[in-house]
Amino acid sequence: MTLKRVILGILTAIAIALVGLSLVASWNQPQIQSRLELYQTNLLLHASEWQPENDGDANLSSARNNIVGADPLNTALAQYQEARQSTRKTLETTQAQVKAIQSAIASKSDDNTLNLAQSKVASESIKQQSVLLNELDLRLGILQVSSGKTEAALQTWKNLVERYKTKIDDDSSVVTAQVLTGIWSNPAQLLPDAEPRIQKSLDGWFRYRALAQLYKLQERSKELAVLQAAEQATAEQAVEKLAIIVGVPAIALFIGTVLLVGLTVQWLLQRQQLDTAGSGPVLARNASLTWDVPWDGEIVWQVLVVGFFFVGQILIPYLLLPVSLAVLKLNPATFDPRDKAFYIFATYLLLSAGGLSVLYFSVKSFLPLPEGWFRINWRGSWFLWGFGGYFVALPLVVVVSLINQQLWQGQGGSNPILPIVLEGRDNVALVVFFGTAAIAAPVFEEIVFRGFLLPSLTRYLPVWGAIAASAFLFAVAHLSVSEILPLATLGAVLGFVYTRSRNLLAPMLLHSLWNSGTLLSLFLLGGGAS
Repeated sequence: MTLKRVILGILTAIAIALVGLSLVASWNQPQIQSRLELYQTNLLLHASEWQPENDGDANLSSARNNIVGADPLNTALAQYQEARQSTRKTLETTQAQVKAIQSAIASKSDDNTLNLAQSKVASESIKQQSVLLNELDLRLGILQVSSGKTEAALQTWKNLVERYKTKIDDDSSVVTAQVLTGIWSNPAQLLPDAEPRIQKSLDGWFRYRALAQLYKLQERSKELAVLQAAEQATAEQAVEKLAIIVGVPAIALFIGTVLLVGLTVQWLLQRQQLDTAGSGPVLARNASLTWDVPWDGEIVWQVLVVGFFFVGQILIPYLLLPVSLAVLKLNPATFDPRDKAFYIFATYLLLSAGGLSVLYFSVKSFLPLPEGWFRINWRGSWFLWGFGGYFVALPLVVVVSLINQQLWQGQGGSNPILPIVLEGRDNVALVVFFGTAAIAAPVFEEIVFRGFLLPSLTRYLPVWGAIAASAFLFAVAHLSVSEILPLATLGAVLGFVYTRSRNLLAPMLLHSLWNSGTLLSLFLLGGGAS
């Protein structure tokens, strides 16, 4: 065995360990989809409060009724109860895991290095889940009291306070629960800092409801009128946002379903006309054409392990970035959303530059490459393939995501960038995030996974097998266990589009459209939460 293979073996073991730890860390983290559903519910609650002032708003009024439904309060109440139950169950599971790990550490029966790392990850997860549980209880109580279930609401807030009997002053959610209990008790008990507590701990529809109750008790009619006017303006905007969030994807989903069914029927009817010259069913074009692969599996191994995992998981996060931050005297913990956006963008550029450099030097000795490698051609039908692939991917990923949600019950983690975008309010930060997710990521990931990995695998696998294998590795590389199935489905469509179009611009466009749609939804949902 050569020294190069020994080094690759060591790096592979380290990469597998780090990827495994990242997937384990995501195991008990909430999915972004669960948060999106709650954010959309908050928008629905806002929209349900809108009352049109004149007949000219009839169209929006009709749209509101269609989108909001007959009983938005009880719908939201059921969803928050489900989210709370799921969070509570996950918290109890994680607490049990920590106890088991601590017992193993105490007994010294295993290697404590891995146990300590797992314990740290699980403890941080417990902290995050506890904060989320408190937030859900505050909002659940407001939904209960708004539905006429005041006693249930008071009990919800009481349970929150009792969880922190020994450290009430250390948790703002506990104090907020006391504030809410006071303003909805009979007789009311107003705390002196009630308004700032509500402003700090609640947002959106929930803040409006709590402040409205407080102002009524304090007989502050002027402030109440201003609040109601602001709520009406926000509610009208919520109707418009929901029309986009619900309507546009529904139209795209319909187009994608029709397109997918049409292409499938065409393929079934014209299978006998299959031909590698470009005629026959669209789904079958170039289906059996493979690439002339001049390198062996060791080069593929080298690019993936060194260029993607080593550079992205070890070199940059543990060596380059800490040194750079120390020299610049910067602390990521103090970054605001704009700083985080530029930090993530810079990190991704470093990862891309490192990965592409390893790729270039790995294949340099094989230059010039055979025809068809890393093909980018601005002419041809790549635009149609990219758009068509996007529409076809929608129903496929939606179906897989629905199944996936049942499997994971709202847990399993998500891309860490997405929550930052969801909660961000800085337009500059959003533009930078867009540059990262909709431009940099599609270019780099398509070059690596579709431009290099997929064709290389055709040396050992049929085209469909290469598509499946590259799609799976593409999904795993995102380091979120709950996203493996949806991302593998998306990766398969990306691979299919590339093998049929033979033009990297097609999957790059599809990838960019997908990420852009996700960012747009996050921006609209996040803006509607405040």
